[in-house]
Amino acid sequence: MQALMELTFNIEPHQQERPRATGRGRFIRVYDPPKTAKFKRELKQLAMLEMQDKTKYEKAISVTIRFYRKVQKSVSKKEHARRTEGHVRPIVKPDLDNYIKSTLDALNGVIWTDDAIIVELNTSKWYADDPRIEIEVKELKNDEERNQN
Repeated sequence: MQALMELTFNIEPHQQERPRATGRGRFIRVYDPPKTAKFKRELKQLAMLEMQDKTKYEKAISVTIRFYRKVQKSVSKKEHARRTEGHVRPIVKPDLDNYIKSTLDALNGVIWTDDAIIVELNTSKWYADDPRIEIEVKELKNDEERNQN
């Protein structure tokens, strides 16, 4: 297993929306709204293609995720340039935590065995002309492994 993995998914980030529920008699079924479900499916498929020849992470990992979203069409060319150059960061909805939730859900069981093994998480939102999600995964060594090296 490689200690460091860097992945770029050319897909527009999508937030985790509130779950929907439907009732049938005494049973209630909770499900993702269609847009969220579609995003998770597509991201999972992209990740599965990337991970074909790779082993899933099974030990403690640190994950860095950078979400790149489109610049609003209503801004001037000058402001557009400032945003894509990183001088202005997105402080509008969707919230960063909702991006995180949908992304981690989609990648669970594909890049890592379970998202419970993520012990460090660093995330950020950026503007870009080409929306994407960049992910860096580092396997962390536990104390026993560190002492052996």
